[in-house]
Amino acid sequence: MQDGTRLAAVDLGSNSFRLEIGRVEHDQFYRTEYLKEAVRQGSGLDEERNLTPEAMQRGWDCLARFGERLAGFGSTEVCAVATQTLREARNRDEFLHKASAVLGFPIDVISGREEARLIYQGVAHSLAPSDERRLVVDIGGRSTELILGKGWKPKLMESYRVGSIAWSARYFADNQFTRHAFQMAEIAAKAVLDEALNAYRPEDWDVAYGSAGTVGAVGDILAAAGWPAGSVNREGLDWLQDKLINAKSADRVRLLGLKDDRRALIGGGLSVLRAVFDLLQIDQMHLTTGGLRHGLLFNMVGTTPDQSDVRARSVQRLVGKFGTDTAHGLRVAHVALQLFTQLQSTLTSANAEDERPGRKLAWAAQLHEIGSRISHSDYHKHGAYILDNSDALGFSLPELHRLSQLVLGHRGKLRKLEVDFEDAEFMAQLLSLRLAVILCHARRDPDLEGLQLMYSSSKDKTFVITFRSAWAQSYPQSAHLLREEVVAWQKTPWSVVLSES
Repeated sequence: MQDGTRLAAVDLGSNSFRLEIGRVEHDQFYRTEYLKEAVRQGSGLDEERNLTPEAMQRGWDCLARFGERLAGFGSTEVCAVATQTLREARNRDEFLHKASAVLGFPIDVISGREEARLIYQGVAHSLAPSDERRLVVDIGGRSTELILGKGWKPKLMESYRVGSIAWSARYFADNQFTRHAFQMAEIAAKAVLDEALNAYRPEDWDVAYGSAGTVGAVGDILAAAGWPAGSVNREGLDWLQDKLINAKSADRVRLLGLKDDRRALIGGGLSVLRAVFDLLQIDQMHLTTGGLRHGLLFNMVGTTPDQSDVRARSVQRLVGKFGTDTAHGLRVAHVALQLFTQLQSTLTSANAEDERPGRKLAWAAQLHEIGSRISHSDYHKHGAYILDNSDALGFSLPELHRLSQLVLGHRGKLRKLEVDFEDAEFMAQLLSLRLAVILCHARRDPDLEGLQLMYSSSKDKTFVITFRSAWAQSYPQSAHLLREEVVAWQKTPWSVVLSES
């Protein structure tokens, strides 16, 4: 990336929204500005897991301020992601629609494992190169990420639904600190984290690191009280718990290093951190400045493994896990890309030099049969369900949903799709995939000589398939399926026309 390029990362966390801005110099990112606001969206979920109007407004107001600071940034210079609260929120689309508008940039909701991967990348870049085996812990407002890795590479990643906001609301709702409340909170946290016991064994890592959030807040308090700076140990956690219990309530806590925005969360955060220490047999955890937003920035700089490679590996893992016909998936992908490339030259909204839509189409083609391992009947529906509920590294949740809709729509009726039928690019991807599946129905390479796919008019939304006159006679089943495809599109705003050359 060119020296002097400015970049920005926006992290919509459950407790705070953060904006980090900086410049690239010699393939490294250097911070020039950092903004943080305690939005507390994680405490704004009601009993039905909907964000309250007040919580949404707090988020919009903050993002509007961030958006003003980002005025003038290009679309490739800003990356914004949301985490656990918006993973849970049932009305997240309502929030995100306005949130993206006021920020001025799209916001992706990422899965827990993708969050863990990015956290590790951020931590790895903040540490000196080493062969040490690392355990990285990030306790956020509504989730806790645990990662094992070495060097730049994370090897085991998981996200657990336990965090400082959730546990403070559940076990310290009245802001009262008692020994019994801490005991109950720790027991509950251990119940959630219990499955990590066998995966994150002490013999599998050499050094434990804590990333931002709760670990950083506890580290600040301990350092201000005279404990060794830069780390947290068991004795310090015991000391802090005793201090909170003696204070009896959050309002009465008087500790240097405890910021006001952390006061109401310190009880829940401390109980989760103590549970992690106890379960994973940690004696000391080192603090690190790296985290999620740094992982985002270094992905943008390009000094971490290419994200498209991460996605490609995720696709291959899904293909292997569900035992699909790899050769046929690649065959369909090859044909779909040929057709889509033809459309890109005539589709007014498409950029013929943009490879991203083609890559996503190819991934959908490779995955279009993953549901057949569950049942051949309605396998496209099973495949869509798998993608909507997968933790595929490198993909945001909206991206996975878009792939799921391509898989769902590669056969059958079209009105079942949860998509915007005015999205010309998606419609072009979908038609290319459907035609590729039709043309490869015999599970062999099809004869594409003379076959062309064009977008004829933006006004009447018409796709034209042209083939040589002898083709229909040579491949009567394919021709029959194409005629059925024409009928399938008649119940949408789009139309498909067959033409013999």
